[in-house]
Amino acid sequence: MNADPQAMAVGSGAQRLALGTVQFGVPYGVANTGGQVPLETARAMVQFARTNGIDTLDTAIGYGESEQVLGSIGMEDLKVVSKLLPLPASVADAHAWALSKAEASLARLGVKQLHGLLLHRSSDLSGPQGAALYAAMRELQQAGKVRKIGMSIYASTELDAYYGTYAFDLIQAPFNLIDYRLASSGWLSRLKEQGCEVHVRSAFLQGLLLMPRNAIPAKFAPWSALWDRWHAWLAEHDTDAVRACLAYPLSFPEIDRVVVGALDVTQLRQITLAVGDALAASLPDLACEDEHLINPAKWLAL
Repeated sequence: MNADPQAMAVGSGAQRLALGTVQFGVPYGVANTGGQVPLETARAMVQFARTNGIDTLDTAIGYGESEQVLGSIGMEDLKVVSKLLPLPASVADAHAWALSKAEASLARLGVKQLHGLLLHRSSDLSGPQGAALYAAMRELQQAGKVRKIGMSIYASTELDAYYGTYAFDLIQAPFNLIDYRLASSGWLSRLKEQGCEVHVRSAFLQGLLLMPRNAIPAKFAPWSALWDRWHAWLAEHDTDAVRACLAYPLSFPEIDRVVVGALDVTQLRQITLAVGDALAASLPDLACEDEHLINPAKWLAL
């Protein structure tokens, strides 16, 4: 499969979006100046999602108050994907720990079943309790408390390490104009061939791709040529950055959901309107494999 952004056709449909809710529980994102989303704003955003065909919400135990907020809003008619915390070194029984954490998530969310339960740290599978952790996830699935189990990954190499040993139904990975390793590695097509649901996140690279050129933090100066190329393309084609960023992942039919975050209904409406637009120009090639840029976990070291 060709992962060249210039060769892709534009996909469509807000139905292929999933609402990311990390901002409902904690202040999140390099471009976020508004802090945590207030409850009433979160409620309005979920209602907007409902009425605009967005049926999937992404959260995690580690997202502060996000699960509690979603539970207070009501999730009965929506698909919720949550993630276990990284397994603490102090836990002696990973199986019991995972079962109790998942049950607590269900209670906070007020639902009988999660659409997906993911490992937030795939490397937990390589530890001495990896098999027990996986067995607990399968047990929850067999009991009907979880529809699909999987991993949230940061690089396709994590799939190389674990996918052959463990079978998963849902994978979430970063994917954007700068980081399209999931496709270029061949894993995107392999996952779909094996019937795995694929969700991608970071379409805006935590907002970096949406920021005005002069607002990009100085610590990202090592990639100035990339930012210059991106903003020159936007200016040349008079194109909205949201529209262009979403066009790329949505151009891959193998991607089931693109997880997007917003701080209010206005931003969410802008996103949903953008997914139906066609692009008249080929997208720029911004590919970069530098982990210090494409992995936000490395940004604190910049």
